[in-house]
Amino acid sequence: MTLTEKQKEKVDSLLKEMTLDEKIGQMNLESTSILGAFGIPLAEIRKMAKDGRLTREEIEEMMDNTDCDYHEDEVREGRLGAIIASDPRRANETQRIAVEESRLKIPLIFGYDVIHGMRTVYPIALAEAGSFDDELFEETARMAAKESRAYGVMWDFAPMIDVARDARWGRVSEGPGEDPYLASRFAERKIRGLQNDRSDTQNYVAACTKHYVAYGACEGGRDYNTTSMAVSQLYNVYLPPFRAAMAEGAASAMASFNDLNGVPCTANSYTLRDILKDELALGGFAVSDANGIKECIVHGYAEDSADAVIKSVNAGLDMDMGSHLYSKELKSAVESGAVSLSAIDDAVRRILSVKVWLGLFEHPYVPEEVIESYEKGLPAEHIALARKAAQESIVLLKNENSVLPLNRTQKICLVGSLAGNAEEIVGSWAMGWKKRDCVSVLDGFKNAGAKVQYFPCCGPEGEMNEDELSSALEYGDVIVAVVGETRDMSGEASSKADITLPGRQREMLERLLETGKPVVAVLMNGRPLALKWESEKIPAIVEAWQLGIQMGNAVADVLLGDVAPSGRLASSFPMVNGQCPVYYNHPNTGRPAGMSRFSSKYIDEETFILYPFGYGLSYTEFKYSDLCVDEKADQLEMSVMLKNIGSANGTEVAQLYIRDVAASLVRPVKELKGYKRITLKAGEEKKVSFSLKKQDMGFYDNNGKYVLEDGLFRIFVGGNSRDTLMQEITVEF
Repeated sequence: MTLTEKQKEKVDSLLKEMTLDEKIGQMNLESTSILGAFGIPLAEIRKMAKDGRLTREEIEEMMDNTDCDYHEDEVREGRLGAIIASDPRRANETQRIAVEESRLKIPLIFGYDVIHGMRTVYPIALAEAGSFDDELFEETARMAAKESRAYGVMWDFAPMIDVARDARWGRVSEGPGEDPYLASRFAERKIRGLQNDRSDTQNYVAACTKHYVAYGACEGGRDYNTTSMAVSQLYNVYLPPFRAAMAEGAASAMASFNDLNGVPCTANSYTLRDILKDELALGGFAVSDANGIKECIVHGYAEDSADAVIKSVNAGLDMDMGSHLYSKELKSAVESGAVSLSAIDDAVRRILSVKVWLGLFEHPYVPEEVIESYEKGLPAEHIALARKAAQESIVLLKNENSVLPLNRTQKICLVGSLAGNAEEIVGSWAMGWKKRDCVSVLDGFKNAGAKVQYFPCCGPEGEMNEDELSSALEYGDVIVAVVGETRDMSGEASSKADITLPGRQREMLERLLETGKPVVAVLMNGRPLALKWESEKIPAIVEAWQLGIQMGNAVADVLLGDVAPSGRLASSFPMVNGQCPVYYNHPNTGRPAGMSRFSSKYIDEETFILYPFGYGLSYTEFKYSDLCVDEKADQLEMSVMLKNIGSANGTEVAQLYIRDVAASLVRPVKELKGYKRITLKAGEEKKVSFSLKKQDMGFYDNNGKYVLEDGLFRIFVGGNSRDTLMQEITVEF
């Protein structure tokens, strides 16, 4: 995010005219909900719907007929800078008050959680990251930006770029997985897609990277929990995606709920000022997560509201989301000298800079014709992109005896309540979708012309319908069982101690296997699951995640062979719950897991990961050979021969890893350093090349200093983090 000299002058001019009250007003973000900004979280409303207290229709009717609070008086008086909302006409009305009736006519910025699409919901980030498709990351973000603007939103609380290694944490669904390199490329392309189409103000938004920082390391996988780590781990694992996002010009960052080494990230001057603003050069502003400032008191870091405000502002937190404490406490803190006016000016300058960069002073409103176009329906190109993203995110985990692909002559017995539920396909933190746009797995098979009969039988919750199951056992040539989690079982506040298939779904699978017919398990879930039993018993397993509004069509495309599966895992899958956390890029330890009892392992379980990072099959098979590594002055050049040795066309994701064998700090057994999607026809062979800058082969020490150390490196290339070719080379920097 870069301002012109004229834009900088605009910001400076406004700042000189503002009163202290008006400056503090810019530092406040409010919700429009009359329930209180975060008094009844979305997850709680969903629970009310689940247990029968509210139907979805009642919730929609309630919200449609609720006169939300747009804080018109506060806007008119210049006491509010931002609002969480997604109603374009109400946004225009409120914006008019800001730009016509407030003293300085400073426009509002409207923000919203657009994590994986606004109305055109595409796959959850954990699934999309597994496409290993940089262009796709950018394209879907660009689509989200355009739709956000159409709904009055010019500030997306996205991308979520937390590196997460523990599948028990529900929010693993919202981010790009366990690997810092993949997460960094994901972050970079998401920022480009959200912010870089400056051809029209209706085409770009201000991104808000979250959650800053190390939230994905929450202890025990429990949401909101504490985090503790060495500086080297912070810098090498959890900061890289944010570094990449800031380098690409991300306009804002959201502080995470967790404390880091005893200091809440909401009021952590080391992470907010020293790293984010000074080292990573955030050009825009930092905002709290919901109620985060007030929660500093609960953390035990602040004595009261006034203390929480003083510590947050002085740490570099520019905007308060929903706690109302800046508006209540900040003026007296400045007047007492506890907070300097220069700290206020810095925060307000950052906020105004984003508003100027967004073009809000010249174009504050959503054009009526844009609003009307989305009322008519979704653009065809958006639907097509959502389908493509869903296709590329599907991972084939197992295909014993080539059960897949199916053919249209087979009678398909489709089982599982998730298969017919169009509302479950969108996943967590999908906010603006319409049910009429959603294609269930059942509808996808019907659209494809398959011979399918549907039997809900059971799902992640509730009992088994024995009558339906009995009918299912009698029908079809092949059984497709859609099993997994509801969308409420992952996402925020959805940590789980048990990540095996919930409910009676495993029992249902056992009964289906007894028929002797081929069984295909299609997983619909928001986190890696512990699937040891399923992997041993089910002949074909497809990880379909929660793929957004086109999920049903994409699943049918892949299962029927119209599209070859090309997705790979962005997170490793454990055998059982007790293995968590599992991740491929771990240190070796002095006694790595092996045959000896006195090695790092569990005595009651296998030592290896069930499905490793980067893993995924195709309907064909690929062979790697002839790995060559050549050292140049400033980079390594690698090449490998890749051949499609099967009978079908397919797309492989070739992956480059390195290991620094001996260093001043223990390094991971493997680190991803590159990947390429390669499509080959049956029998086709191609040379695949990688270049790795020597500058990118270093690491951060425990002082946060980047170091490059001469020595022996192992270079790996293959189709996943476990199955690779390897060559050693001594590198001099």
